[in-house]
Amino acid sequence: MNFQTIIIALVGGIIPALFWLWFWLREDKKRPEPKGLIALTFLGGFVAVLLALSAEKFVEDYILVSASVMIILWSAIEEIFKYLASYFTSLRKHDMDEPIDGLVYLITTALGFAALENVLFLISETGILESIVAGNMRFMGATVLHTLTSGVVGLFIGLSFYKSALAKKIYLFIGLILSITLHSIFNLLIISNGNENIFLVFGLVWFAIVILILLFEKVKRIRPKNINKENRLL
Repeated sequence: MNFQTIIIALVGGIIPALFWLWFWLREDKKRPEPKGLIALTFLGGFVAVLLALSAEKFVEDYILVSASVMIILWSAIEEIFKYLASYFTSLRKHDMDEPIDGLVYLITTALGFAALENVLFLISETGILESIVAGNMRFMGATVLHTLTSGVVGLFIGLSFYKSALAKKIYLFIGLILSITLHSIFNLLIISNGNENIFLVFGLVWFAIVILILLFEKVKRIRPKNINKENRLL
């Protein structure tokens, strides 16, 4: 591995994630989150990648299941570790004080996750041209997919922000199941169709991102019926 390969991997992997981070933070510009906490949450996505890779390797080596089930298990591992990274870096902080914050922090973690995952993927590419092409494809697919699936979890956290502790847990469970389902469907479609319908699959993901943006605006308008200082994310 030469220095040029590393630079291309870093640029191709991290720049798209930072672009998306800039986009989503602009959506919350009226009450922005602390930059230090955003940075910590983004780096938490890096840690989640390393833990997820270890867990996925363990599943691959020691759990005998079909390829399709393996894809679902890998999807579950990634979504759970992304959520846990968000939980331990930001969701428990006092700055988590409004419904939209869950979306912001989950998406930030997802973009950190996608950034390091992209870098590791691009390092495995040998040629400059191949790395550029692969980087663009990762930007169109994997980075957007991680944003979508973690955004779904953040969406359900936001929708339940002013609800009871039990309701929060139920909403979180539904959000995680839905994110795992979306992640699994995407990966299964890519594997089963190869390159034939890849742009159709990516198009569906981008369509879902548009819906997520619209729901982002809905969550920003959520207000408590009765203000209760103790009614926070557990």
